[in-house]
Amino acid sequence: MKAVMVVVGTRPEIIKMAPVIRALQKSSIPFIFVHCGQHYDYNMSQQFIEELELPSPNYGYRLKAYSQGTQTARIIMQMEKLSEKTSPAIILVEGDTNGVLATSLAAVKANIPIGHVEAGLRSHDLRMPEEHNRRLTDHISNYLFAPTKAAEDNLKRENVWGKIYVTGNTVIDAVIQHLPIAEKKSNILGRVRFKRFALATAHRAENVDDFQVLRNFMRAFAEAPIPVVYPMHPRTRKRLREKKIHSEFRKSGNVQILPPLGYLDFLVLMKHCEMLVTDSGGIQEEATAPCIRKPFLVIRVSTERPEAVDAGFAKVVGVEKLSILRAMETELSHPRLLPEESPYGDGKAAERIEHIVEEELTSTKYT
Repeated sequence: MKAVMVVVGTRPEIIKMAPVIRALQKSSIPFIFVHCGQHYDYNMSQQFIEELELPSPNYGYRLKAYSQGTQTARIIMQMEKLSEKTSPAIILVEGDTNGVLATSLAAVKANIPIGHVEAGLRSHDLRMPEEHNRRLTDHISNYLFAPTKAAEDNLKRENVWGKIYVTGNTVIDAVIQHLPIAEKKSNILGRVRFKRFALATAHRAENVDDFQVLRNFMRAFAEAPIPVVYPMHPRTRKRLREKKIHSEFRKSGNVQILPPLGYLDFLVLMKHCEMLVTDSGGIQEEATAPCIRKPFLVIRVSTERPEAVDAGFAKVVGVEKLSILRAMETELSHPRLLPEESPYGDGKAAERIEHIVEEELTSTKYT
């Protein structure tokens, strides 16, 4: 039986592919684990892989910080060579990064089938490079593992030619599998100076690269009706320093700015916060996991995760200071009754994906 190649390039991809790797380990399917190098500090990625108790990649690459186009081209080149060398039966990618698109394009050129985990997400916001990546990848993939019925509907509307399977999202599997590891290894709560707090993140380019929007966020956090713990992304810190207002917000008694946190520390903070305020896509899913179950405000003008809004976990509140503050006040004064189940699945998505892959591998065309 030919091997399956599992490709990651960023920490979110490692997190969401971890359950798939574990499912493959339990099966009889041989697999090749590859880090394509999009987050170019491979040593940090390797440390993260070890923290999640995953096997070391069979192949790993180190890329410098290039422009998006150059980065994509370099990943295509190296993944094309690796595909020719290893000749896998299927290449599995996850999400919407440059590495996902580049790996998929390399697979197409090498005539290797692609399985896209987390297919069918759409924000319909073409300012986002992720929207381009996910759409293009979906249209060249052979197997589309849609996390929800809404994602499946998106794919059908666009008439993709690959096979569509609704599997749930592996991010729920990941939270369920990793929270016990996090609670064992993390000491982050000892660094937080508040007993009750909201947990905030803001890092998307369309937000933090717009100084007015970034200032709205920071002022909303400083005036919030509950203290805010804010692990600050390096991109955000850089923008604040460029405008010479970083120190202004560091002095706020209502905001505790932390350095970027690892996944395990962040899981523990999610578990213990009162609510989340975020522009992250992945956090919108993680917060709905049964072992987390936290309400959150999406500080964006759109979301590619409408299922969380429909289920009652999320509200899209825009990027204005007053709208964020009002939504936080409403959340605290009129708490929502949250569903017991996540709209993103039951924690068995990776098992379903592994089963589908195994069926394909044992068919005559792969033997």
